[in-house]
Parts: sequence; structure tokens; C-alpha cells
Amino acid sequence: MNEDMNIDDIAPPAALDNAAGLTLAWALLVVLTLLSLGLGEWFHAADWLPLLVAGIVWIKGAVVARSFIEAHQSVPFIARMLQIFIALAPVALLLTSFFGKQVVRWVSL
Repeated sequence: MNEDMNIDDIAPPAALDNAAGLTLAWALLVVLTLLSLGLGEWFHAADWLPLLVAGIVWIKGAVVARSFIEAHQSVPFIARMLQIFIALAPVALLLTSFFGKQVVRWVSL
């Protein structure tokens, strides 16, 4: 380290510049998780619940990808692959919720 530099000349890591955004993203993830748990407890027999839960799972994946993985700053191919990967969990949830018996028959040996 140069003797002329002081501690104020050193730039903080990029994550510290975005600490408020990361805190908000984390808080949103906590709220969505608690919302999922509450919906499952209150409406456990509702036919529309898998659709709502799949939507919440997709939103949570998108928040994690944007805020923590920073997918929006990656090359387009990686960003697109990550979007596809994030969509797989909600799609699988919906397939097994609404077409469980057929899916089991298709994937069984």
C-alpha cells in the first residue's frame, strides 16, 4: 500500500454500495416465505393455491438472481439460461400439482 494513501481513498466493495438493496431483497424474500407458509396454512385445500405458490417461487427465484447473483450484469446467454432455470421449479410444481398421476406414469420406468 502506498504511504500517501489513507483509508478514505480505498473504495468499498461493490456489495457494500448496494447494502440497502440487498437488505430490501432479503426482507422481500422473508415476507414472501412467510406469505407462502400462511397461504398454505389457511388455504391448504384450495385448488388455486399451487398457482399462487408457483408464482411466489418464481418471484423469489427472480429476486435471488437479480439481487444476489446479479444476473442482469451477466452476458445475455447466461442471463437467459438462469431465467430458464428459475422457471423450471414453478413449472414442475404446477405439473405435479395438476397432472401428478400422468407425470408419474410418464417418468416411471
